[in-house]
Amino acid sequence: MALDITSSPAGDGGTLATGGVPAARRTRNDWLRPNVLWGLVGAVIGYAIGHWAGNAIAHNWQQVQGSDQNNVSLVLGYLVGSVGFLAGLGIVNYPLAKLVGRQPPAPEEAQPGLGKFFRYTLDHKVVGAQYLVAMILYFMVGGLFALLFRTELLSPTSHVITPDAYIELVGMHGTMMMMMMTSAIIGPFGNYLVPLMIGSKRVAFPRLEALSLWLTPAAFVVLLSGLLIGGFPTGWTGYAPLAVQATQGMDSYLVSFGLMALSLLFGAVNMAATIISHRAPGMTFGRLPIFVWAMLSTASIMVLAVPVLFAGLYLMLMDRTWQTAFFTWQHGGSPYLWENLFWFFGHPEVYLLALPSFGILAELLPVFARKPAFGYRTVVAGLIGVGVLSFFVWQHHLFMSGMNPDMRPVVMLTTELISVPTGIVYLGAIGTLWRAKIRITVPMLFCLGLLFNFLLGGITGVFISDVPADTTLHGSFFVLAHFHYTIMGGYMFGFFAGVYYWFPRFTGLQLSEKIGTWHFWTMIVFFNSTFLPLFAVGLLGQPRRVFEYQHRLQGLNDWATISAYLLGVSLLIFLWNIVWTTAIKNRPSSMNPWHSLGLEWTIPYPTPLENFDRVPVVLSSPYDYGVPDRPPVAVVPEPVGVGCGPALSDPVREEDQHG
Repeated sequence: MALDITSSPAGDGGTLATGGVPAARRTRNDWLRPNVLWGLVGAVIGYAIGHWAGNAIAHNWQQVQGSDQNNVSLVLGYLVGSVGFLAGLGIVNYPLAKLVGRQPPAPEEAQPGLGKFFRYTLDHKVVGAQYLVAMILYFMVGGLFALLFRTELLSPTSHVITPDAYIELVGMHGTMMMMMMTSAIIGPFGNYLVPLMIGSKRVAFPRLEALSLWLTPAAFVVLLSGLLIGGFPTGWTGYAPLAVQATQGMDSYLVSFGLMALSLLFGAVNMAATIISHRAPGMTFGRLPIFVWAMLSTASIMVLAVPVLFAGLYLMLMDRTWQTAFFTWQHGGSPYLWENLFWFFGHPEVYLLALPSFGILAELLPVFARKPAFGYRTVVAGLIGVGVLSFFVWQHHLFMSGMNPDMRPVVMLTTELISVPTGIVYLGAIGTLWRAKIRITVPMLFCLGLLFNFLLGGITGVFISDVPADTTLHGSFFVLAHFHYTIMGGYMFGFFAGVYYWFPRFTGLQLSEKIGTWHFWTMIVFFNSTFLPLFAVGLLGQPRRVFEYQHRLQGLNDWATISAYLLGVSLLIFLWNIVWTTAIKNRPSSMNPWHSLGLEWTIPYPTPLENFDRVPVVLSSPYDYGVPDRPPVAVVPEPVGVGCGPALSDPVREEDQHG
């Protein structure tokens, strides 16, 4: 397949061409090019400059503004250090060259080898792979924090760590999982696969896409640095007024959350623009893969909800640095303002996690059920309905926070109504499986595990959406167990289904089915063994974020803690599968190992720089498995004057194609 590497998939003024630089010269100067190491150097220099400037500014204006010098210097150190990190990666080279009227250098195309994954690149496939590794790292670190504070809960009175350290670990775990992992599916799978699935040669804004990726390691480091300066006592929700009064570790929470908010916003704008404006001819919205619909719904929620979170974080930083009073009631502010701003983002965020996993579920089930997707349009309507209704339920988090009692029935109703579109998506999955000849593979096992876990999470969610039940269960381990069943039991099982399914597309290698089966069964058994007892613990009265509890609950807590360690072992099995496949066995995959009709499986590995030699023309749905006399999914047009080329191959039903 010939590629014209001089054409520009960047779309914003850049190209992916090499600019005619000889290969030997590129190799010799490789270490001088911007990369992660230069980014770290820039971060250190930027932090030093920002910290010094913060001290100077706060000292000069302290009498006028009443500023807190230590907080100002730390926040500016974080912000300028993050800019220095991005500058060291080379992200600012292009806009700076444009600002001074110079022709910016063309970024080089991604070179073979691991080095390309440590650099700023405009290739959406490399960005997707970088996202995948980053999200696995963040998930493992967040899980490690969970094991540390579960160790403390082995005994109700004998302590391994101090109360302050316990709260810090709980907050760090929650923030890591909810903040860093919001992009766990839309980051790797959305960026890598969506252009392939819609027949596009590129994303709409490659520089924005790359920027959204590289903001996440900056946020990760800033967040972890909070452990060195006292942590934060608020949990992942950052409630005022405690957040205003907390030590400097709270600043790391606010700055890192702000960086992730920008990452989510930039990624969402790029994703929505790509899906709306870069679809191949014939790829109507009625033929759009369900996974792409899920990405579009998720991106729409992000664009509307994330700016509200960013505004709240900015106001909180002003309260902590320049002594404003947005959230301090003694000076005219209101702690409830933070709760409303936070949860206006925070509850739609739950569906930022649920919708992508629903998309993976609906995308994979027809492949392994070998039948058309059940109720395609109805399922898509359910995804859109979830996104719309997610903005009308945030105040159920305020049932116990002093909200107007007259508003409780309204919010309770909207919270219960959102189960309707969610149930539609769920029933669509069940309908696809009904009377199907299911192929049991590792991705299919994780899809079935998602269905089981999310059912339990959804049923328990109906209870706590009602005011009387929430009054009793609020702040208990029952809510924690429900939350983990919907998020980890749904989102992370969907994530692993996607990893096993699309790993051949990412790497050209197929993960071991045997090791993957061990991973699934250990994960689902010990996941349920960890969190099912916590429903009982919550019903018996144990509150969250408290490291001492009644002696009669020790048996259930010990069971949950031991199961949590075994759940961690299941994740090590997953890592071993990756190591075994990539470094030891190195077993190549076929071009389309699952016999899927999706466009992403019609491209050879390694994927060409511009994805498609010629943009395909889409003719039918990607879910018409077993449908007689169906047209091909797409055809690749020949150059002008030659005529129409052959249909893209369908390894399942070649006899049904009439190109």
